[in-house]
Amino acid sequence: MKKLALLLAAFLTLVPAVKAELRVPAIIGDHMVLQQNQADPIWGWDTPGTKITVSFAGQSYTTTAGTDGKWKVKLAPLPANATPQTLTISGSTKRELQDVLIGEVWMCSGQSNMRWTLAGVWNGDLEAAASKLPNLRLIIVPNVGTQELQNDFKGGWEASTPESAKKFSAVGFLYGRYLHQILNVPVGLIDNSWGGSVAEAWVRRSSLEQDPRFKPLVESVVKKEAAVQTEKANLDYAQAMTQWKAAAEKAKVEKQTPPGAPESPHQWLTGNQRLGNIFAGVLNPTIGYGLKGVIWYQGEGNAGRAYEYASLFPFLIEQWRKEWGQGDFPFYWVQLANYLPEKPTPGDSAWAELRESQAKTLQLTNTGQAVIIDLGEGKTIHPKNKHDVAARLVRWALVKDYGLKLPYRSPEFKRLTIVSNLATVTFDCFGSQLRTFGVEQARGFAVCGADKAWHWATGKIAGTNQVEVTSQEVPAPVAVRYAWADNPVCNLFSNDGLPVTPFRTDDFQMVTEPKPLVKP
Repeated sequence: MKKLALLLAAFLTLVPAVKAELRVPAIIGDHMVLQQNQADPIWGWDTPGTKITVSFAGQSYTTTAGTDGKWKVKLAPLPANATPQTLTISGSTKRELQDVLIGEVWMCSGQSNMRWTLAGVWNGDLEAAASKLPNLRLIIVPNVGTQELQNDFKGGWEASTPESAKKFSAVGFLYGRYLHQILNVPVGLIDNSWGGSVAEAWVRRSSLEQDPRFKPLVESVVKKEAAVQTEKANLDYAQAMTQWKAAAEKAKVEKQTPPGAPESPHQWLTGNQRLGNIFAGVLNPTIGYGLKGVIWYQGEGNAGRAYEYASLFPFLIEQWRKEWGQGDFPFYWVQLANYLPEKPTPGDSAWAELRESQAKTLQLTNTGQAVIIDLGEGKTIHPKNKHDVAARLVRWALVKDYGLKLPYRSPEFKRLTIVSNLATVTFDCFGSQLRTFGVEQARGFAVCGADKAWHWATGKIAGTNQVEVTSQEVPAPVAVRYAWADNPVCNLFSNDGLPVTPFRTDDFQMVTEPKPLVKP
């Protein structure tokens, strides 16, 4: 009897752990926008075996919570609707989600230039003051770095107001406002960006581990994981902190800028550099929510590994599309801006190589690139002109996804013809034509001969889509580069104001290409 009583007591202690109340994730809540014209998933959790009924806009669906408590239904496609509606969910309890709209939903991802808030950009105060738009909805996903897949986050949808807009992504907000006002439909924006993040942190770890192309990347992360979890790492950090505190105090006395604090081992393990950390902690809780597409502003964190990024970035896009399971949704990104000091002589550049890797990703279907080689600031990695960034991004969506007739794509290199000392570059101008800004000469070109030594060249527009390039130092050119630098001086645009995409015609070894190991 005593043994039976103990078993009964043990069973009763398990009952509260099994029973759960009806719950939905933060991404599904009051004030949300559902994606129009597609089947949108609605999901949540309840006591296992509980019958769940979801009702919305004349539709009603019934399902049962699984053994893990998870349930999901899919709403039939609905047209855009700016009239607030109630979505009702009945299970062990009842939830009524209020003020639900139907329109266009876009995710705003990347690192600090996407995270940069409206309050921090040029004219941000005016933009925020003009942001009382009740049918433009915003939600921010907190930065959580972990290896454990999260299914929810702390947050909620808000209507755009001067208060909510100024703390939201500037690029995201301005992009969404264009869509909202031009299309005249509700728009929902999801900001899940994380400053300083690397691309590999945004991808499911197991997917990277299974792809042989990323074996060196995975091995380097595993090595660091082992290193930062040793007693030596803790001791080194403690010593570094002691030295930093002394240096910070000295800087304070001398009224100088204090040095940055050292990174703790724990900080790296839960930060934005570890393989899969952002996928698990930030992206996973939103996967499956009905989207129109993604805008992306990232690459600075991977600039030193631009060669690898040519495989990693398209892999990220393909994996996200696979995770969502709603086809090849649009994915538009911002190419890296000009940054760092200008260099007096032409040559190699890791940032230029990263831009090239981004441009190569246009080979994927339903992708687009906003070129902003003219919008950067050499002294800061965070240029404050985010308005033009958003405008160049939204042109892609308005044309490709919503059928408007607008200039949307920067001119791109098409072919090179060399006759004697004259190199003629032909561009695809996508219905426009070339022009220079500021001066007649097309600046930013460099040429090299067989010796691979680069020299500045003179550029002259010939016709509508060609530039003739010559250099007295190179009588027999073999290759041409344009805007190939961290912070290039260049002035070639389309007549519509879109800058020519940086390019190179050579296939010389990249400075970011891993060098083969030399065997002893």
